[in-house]
Amino acid sequence: MRIARWSTPQGVGEGFVIGERVVPFPDGLTVADVLARGLDEAHRLSAAVHEHDGTALADVRLLAPLVPAAIRDFVAFEEHVEGVSASVDGKSEVVPEWYQAPTFYFTNPHTVLGPGEAVRPPVTARLDFELEVAAVVGGPGGANLTPADAAAAIFGYTIMNDWSARDLQSREMKVRLGPAKGKDFGTSLGPWIVTADELEPYLDGDGFLAVRAEVFVNDERIGHDLVSNMGWPFPELIAYASRNSRVVGGDVLGSGTTGNGGCLAELWGRRGELTPPPLTEGDTVRMVVEGLGELVGPVGAAVAAPELPAARLRSRARTRDERVAL
Repeated sequence: MRIARWSTPQGVGEGFVIGERVVPFPDGLTVADVLARGLDEAHRLSAAVHEHDGTALADVRLLAPLVPAAIRDFVAFEEHVEGVSASVDGKSEVVPEWYQAPTFYFTNPHTVLGPGEAVRPPVTARLDFELEVAAVVGGPGGANLTPADAAAAIFGYTIMNDWSARDLQSREMKVRLGPAKGKDFGTSLGPWIVTADELEPYLDGDGFLAVRAEVFVNDERIGHDLVSNMGWPFPELIAYASRNSRVVGGDVLGSGTTGNGGCLAELWGRRGELTPPPLTEGDTVRMVVEGLGELVGPVGAAVAAPELPAARLRSRARTRDERVAL
């Protein structure tokens, strides 16, 4: 079962992709509504509209398949960490802390892009893609979930491209925070959500999602990997995210970038040079994941932001006595 959002001259639709047509949810329901109700209810709704005519898939423009409640992005591929650290941090390594627990950061749910929607990056000399698969939470979610509970909370999966400005990322992470402005200008999701039951045949004996993922730039294959090469399966990522916190229906949790060329920075770090070159306006990134489909992201023109001044070190201008008095 595939869940999608789409646009036509008549407006935005939300519903099922059935064969080569899109069919709206009954009763004006939205993707957010269906995610909140959970996978069993989604199957009931699909059966109710399965014979409806709908609209030809070729006649609509697909949008991001959901408006995320939150986006967490993990760094779950050891090979990616080892390769990209040299490019971003200047030292190729996997720190011991990586092996202790899955690590993630929050990114911006307000700059999500859909299939075919151009990214408008900041001014950057090192624009990069990141090939990922993301799990989408359904139902009520919860706090302090066990891996088994977390597995039951996975509504489905989608492809995720975590666009990255590596030069901005490198600068801000030297301050021991981030990534932030190196990432939050755009995250592509799509082309739809494939429900978890459709992907069950790809789960291996340890619960890892063994699907092949590939990424192409201007039709040249740059990287490919098995998603099952993650350090932790998706239920354990979700369980960790819920520790002393909460995940809810509509949350998106990215796997982190695959290895073996899942991003350009990994290859830059291994080769010691910018080969292949950073993305530029007019490039097209195409991600293909077994069982999930294809997500295309063109690169648009960079957007120059207003300048901000450097920090004013006002405390240093005070005398010692003035600082003590404060």
